[in-house]
Amino acid sequence: MVEPRVALVSVRYSKYGPLACSAQWGKEQNVDVKFVKHETWAEVVLNRPDVKNAIYGPLGLELAKAFEAVQSDDDIQVVLFRGAGGAFCSGLDLKAFSAKPSPPWMKTWKDTWRRAHRAVFDCSKPIVCALERFAINGGAALAIASDFCICGEEAFLSVGEVKLGMAAPYNLVWLRLKHSESVTARLALLGERVHGPQLLELGVVTECVADETVESRARAFAEHLAAYPPGALSRIKRTARALANIDIEAHFDVAIQHAQGGAKPPPRRS
Repeated sequence: MVEPRVALVSVRYSKYGPLACSAQWGKEQNVDVKFVKHETWAEVVLNRPDVKNAIYGPLGLELAKAFEAVQSDDDIQVVLFRGAGGAFCSGLDLKAFSAKPSPPWMKTWKDTWRRAHRAVFDCSKPIVCALERFAINGGAALAIASDFCICGEEAFLSVGEVKLGMAAPYNLVWLRLKHSESVTARLALLGERVHGPQLLELGVVTECVADETVESRARAFAEHLAAYPPGALSRIKRTARALANIDIEAHFDVAIQHAQGGAKPPPRRS
């Protein structure tokens, strides 16, 4: 068996997208997003378990680079997308966003997060999400964006921005691309926690399994797909996207435009 390799991803890019991508293989380091390559599939791992993989600027940038690296590697057929420490993602890191003085990455945050979602959209390799414990707000958008989602029975997804007076532009983009208006309303207008069995009934997740088996089942699911003939999955996903004729930048623009006037992330309670 070939041992997995941990990559530190380096991508050069222009305003129009990646120009070149390289991955430095070596020992695992303290990074916010791990990109682990196996023989014919890869893992993208949100790696801030101490804060339940909460999102902030550097994580957003590394996430974009990881998916750009996946897309540029023809050996990779499938991606397993998961969170470290037994949880997927708790949403925005409110402490980081409300820090004083404002961190330097705040100046480019909007562009960074848009780039991350664009990289996920541009990934022609199927994305298998392991939804352990929760996917909240910004984390929910990443789970919904995945092609397949393996969810725990007690795990939940929450598009809860409405309860904070905030907009949810990326959640709404992915919901409307993948689901009906009624499912969008159920998740985004109520803003409630929706657990695994309900998510399965709504068609938001692919499978609902025992909580302790989520990662192993998602891994087996990814490995199963990776055994298909090389390039077949990517060709079908690219064709489906082309037939849908989706202008993702226009979708982002509309969602962000209508999000204007919403509340900012609330300060973290001490």
